[in-house]
Amino acid sequence: MSVGIDEISFYTSSYFLDLRTLAEKQQTDPEKYYAGIGQEKMGMAAPDEDIVTMAANAALPIIERVGADAVDTLLFATETAIDQSKSAGVYVHRLLGMQANCRVVELKQACYSATAALQMACALVARRPESKVLVIASDIARYDLNTPGEATQGCGAVAMLITQNPRILSVSADVGNYTDDVMDFWRPNYRSTALVDGKYSTKIYLRALKKTWENFTAVSPLQFNDFSYFCYHLPFSRMAQKAHQHLARLNHCALTPEEIELQIADTLRYNQAIGNSYTASIYIGLCSLLDNLQDDLSGKNIAFFSYGSGCVAEFFAGQIQPGYQAYLHTARHQVMLAQRQEVDYDEYLSLYHYADPQQGESVEMPHSTKGQFRLAAITQHKREYIPC
Repeated sequence: MSVGIDEISFYTSSYFLDLRTLAEKQQTDPEKYYAGIGQEKMGMAAPDEDIVTMAANAALPIIERVGADAVDTLLFATETAIDQSKSAGVYVHRLLGMQANCRVVELKQACYSATAALQMACALVARRPESKVLVIASDIARYDLNTPGEATQGCGAVAMLITQNPRILSVSADVGNYTDDVMDFWRPNYRSTALVDGKYSTKIYLRALKKTWENFTAVSPLQFNDFSYFCYHLPFSRMAQKAHQHLARLNHCALTPEEIELQIADTLRYNQAIGNSYTASIYIGLCSLLDNLQDDLSGKNIAFFSYGSGCVAEFFAGQIQPGYQAYLHTARHQVMLAQRQEVDYDEYLSLYHYADPQQGESVEMPHSTKGQFRLAAITQHKREYIPC
């Protein structure tokens, strides 16, 4: 029996800022962003959008197909938690009308936790093959204004249905893991934006890639040349390019630089348009590959490197299943991206600074999202989500 991703869908915010606009305001060359970090746009959440609404929108196409009662576990991965106690997934559970006997839990470990959720989901299905587990990763990446991280903001959510005999990707049981207690990126409870040591984080990312690869090849028969494409965690697209070049050098790869780039190029397209989505980014990268690559991927081995600052990392593999194209949501994804609204710099600042109650004061949110769900209000410390 194989276990893995039977269906996958992603969602992002209704608004975006073109990084040319940011560069113009900062009086710098736009190529600093377009070429330097490989980013073109960044998603900006509307006042009535957050990790819950994006998650529900990402999962909706899957629930519409399999039915609200089919899923028995919902695992919600995020590092943009809205509550120190209640899982964001419980709100999603209600919005999607899921059955009361469905377990729900939230997972956190920086950008790695979606992979932890995927592996836990695979284990649950392996134990009870009739199970269907919904894994959702949803995040909003925010950094202080006028810092190096500002241009790497973004947001997005991805939903994956994990089943036996999956129709899109069979996930291998062989993994390579690496954990180290470092302070490359972190966000204390009293801050709304992260603290980042950018150069150090890049160094740790590449170290973790080497360590997980060594661990992976010690337990798996697969080697570098057995993989057709590679999906990396994407804090910004240039990071994946650096990482893949690093891995190719470690393996004394005989491919040309152009051939090495082709192994990741299609995984980057959506990230370049929406920005960093933390836990969701590696799997939105998978969506990007599936939706944009013209060649048939059936039977191809795909490598995954998942990195979460702090740090925990994992290298694992999956195999694309025959006929996968019939189960993609490509058209839906492309319509969603096309319908987003560009904002100017002043509108960007307005979205960035929109009031987020800190003391429980009541606030009603203007209806701004183009999605199917919205955060309508926060009243007496309670978040009120409704369908649109």
